[in-house]
Amino acid sequence: MKWPNYHPLPSLTPQHFRSLLRAHARQPSFTTGKVFHAVILTTGLSANPNTFVLNTLLHLYGKCGAPLYARKLFDQIPHSHKDTADWTSLIACLAHNAVSLDALSLYTEMRKENVEIDEVTMTCLLSLCARLRDLRVGVEGHACMVKMGFGFSVKTCNAVMDMYGKCGLVDEARQVFSEMEVRSVVSWTVLLNCVVKWEGVEKGRLVFDDMPERNEVAWTIMVVGYVERGFMREGFSLLSEMVFGLGFGLNYVTLCSLLSACAQSGDLMMGRWIHVYALKAMGKEIDIMVGTALVDMYAKCGTIETALKAFEYMPLRNVVAWNAMFSGLAMHGQGKVLLDMFPKMTAEVKPDDLTFIAVLSGCSHSGLVDQGWHYFHNLDSVYGLTPKIEHYACMVDLLGRVGRLEEAEILIKKMPIPPNEVVLGSLLGSCSVHGKLQLGERIIQELIQMDSHNTEYHILLSNMYALAGNSDRANSLRRVLKNKGTRKVPGMSSIHVGGQVHQFSSGDKSHPRSGEIYVNLDEMIRRLRLGGYIPDTASQVFFGYTADEMEEKEQALFVHSEKLALSFGLISTRPGASLYIFKNLRICRDCHSAIKIASGIYNREIVVRDRNRFHCFKQGSCSCSDFW
Repeated sequence: MKWPNYHPLPSLTPQHFRSLLRAHARQPSFTTGKVFHAVILTTGLSANPNTFVLNTLLHLYGKCGAPLYARKLFDQIPHSHKDTADWTSLIACLAHNAVSLDALSLYTEMRKENVEIDEVTMTCLLSLCARLRDLRVGVEGHACMVKMGFGFSVKTCNAVMDMYGKCGLVDEARQVFSEMEVRSVVSWTVLLNCVVKWEGVEKGRLVFDDMPERNEVAWTIMVVGYVERGFMREGFSLLSEMVFGLGFGLNYVTLCSLLSACAQSGDLMMGRWIHVYALKAMGKEIDIMVGTALVDMYAKCGTIETALKAFEYMPLRNVVAWNAMFSGLAMHGQGKVLLDMFPKMTAEVKPDDLTFIAVLSGCSHSGLVDQGWHYFHNLDSVYGLTPKIEHYACMVDLLGRVGRLEEAEILIKKMPIPPNEVVLGSLLGSCSVHGKLQLGERIIQELIQMDSHNTEYHILLSNMYALAGNSDRANSLRRVLKNKGTRKVPGMSSIHVGGQVHQFSSGDKSHPRSGEIYVNLDEMIRRLRLGGYIPDTASQVFFGYTADEMEEKEQALFVHSEKLALSFGLISTRPGASLYIFKNLRICRDCHSAIKIASGIYNREIVVRDRNRFHCFKQGSCSCSDFW
């Protein structure tokens, strides 16, 4: 960069430098800050703390996001020459640059030094507590705020409400809001976000309708709230009013929030609408964050081919975009495609930890053991990354899926860090799939020590007993859980039809078209049987029933949530239309077999997203090749 035309340099006074630094702080640049820093050192201006030049430079470093430089400079300034603004500037810099715990420590140090706390400091502290979900320090900050007389500050009250909202204390946030004499649109928006998140969109809509003024953020919160919870019509109606009625433009932050909500709910229709809007607003030079959100949305909504096209059209791609693409491919079992793309990625960007989690996950979901070992062994030597527990978990999952459980157990024992629930839980799942009952019993003892309240481990073990033909032990274990009052998380399946999400649980008869659904279900099961479907009753465990009551077991399988969603989809959409079903748990073996046959009988593409991955059923086969 060219140095500003002030000549000669030695003639610049401390006042000149402070003015220059303040001017550049309005559009901060780290490079500019380092140039000024070098000149201050070489001209000797830093020798006298009374010039306060270092203090002004500290604020510049803080605003351009250089926490290490800011902290080092802060420590060089004598305590006697640091005021509240200096402390607050560093706290804000640390808080916004991923060193939040250091920022809290600095606040504690500030109190010990008896430095005066002002409104800006308090707002910064409370915002930090909101980000960290640190309720203890947040409550202390609230008490301190009231004691110091900042309770009438709108900004500080907003920060308190946000802190309580992030920590899930809606009543406390409402109390602060009710006590405010003056409320800004931000105050209303903070309360709205809190209520929508913790109390739902119905109560949130009451707050939204009461708002005297609504900004883009408030509208976005409501639209995202509706979309995430499956209220597509309400969300789309509100979005249309926001854009076409009031003329609000959707910036990249709003677009990313909406696309994230579509990805979570599986709302492909709205996701496509937002894509068209983004193309019209941004053209071919689509923002990299929006492009990444589009890739993630299409992948999580089940259309991996469209995700690939959106990725290819991105004018710029960083490691986050590549990771989103790789994660999508891994979820869809496209491990070979992912590995084919990997050399192209390394030519563009440097892979990080998350990249290899996606790579190893892709290998795991595709049974690519040798390739998985290759990348795992090369993490440190080739890519300079220390394997983390997430990478070990992927390898244990990969080995377990193909039945190499002994190797997986050896890998766990060689880990430089203790295994967590994810690692051991993955191995337990593989024990269930491959019938390794003794190993499963050993693993579950370790898991119970980590979390005795997790019922999934006990249920998985009872299923293993059932599959091994030991129904007495299976029923006994489930009775223990029942007597303790613990329940299995119910399986729920959702399907998008007619702009609405329709949700089903096992044996559900609450849907308005329940009669039609069950009539069609009987016909569907009849056709599936003719197509070769045999109910997998081996894993069914009942309280109080004997193993020979086959009909009861079959009937329980027929009303699984996936089959109810499929039956509804078949009678509610035109013949041949693709169906997208979303399951909150792992799809069971029986439903997997049934839907695979149904895809051929009804000539439908049926995409199921379960907790682990996608299954794309076509013409009697699944994209997972029965490996999931």
